[in-house]
Amino acid sequence: MGFNIYGIDTLVAFVSHCFFIYLSFWALQSLRMDQIFKKGVNYDMKIKILYILFSIVIGFTVSSFFLDVIFMTRNLIQGLIV
Repeated sequence: MGFNIYGIDTLVAFVSHCFFIYLSFWALQSLRMDQIFKKGVNYDMKIKILYILFSIVIGFTVSSFFLDVIFMTRNLIQGLIV
């Protein structure tokens, strides 16, 4: 009996993606990107959007890596048991 029937894999993936996107957003806040880009009110919103986009890219990539490791380990264990 697989977990996919009940949607557990989807729920774990969703929570993992959200967690790692938040974690990368939190970590990116320590960077001083305002020193790299142009100054001005118009650029503040663009810098915030860049933070969000970088957070999504980094968070999704890290989450996908961890999910792959977890699912491969689960499949390996299930293969050894059967």
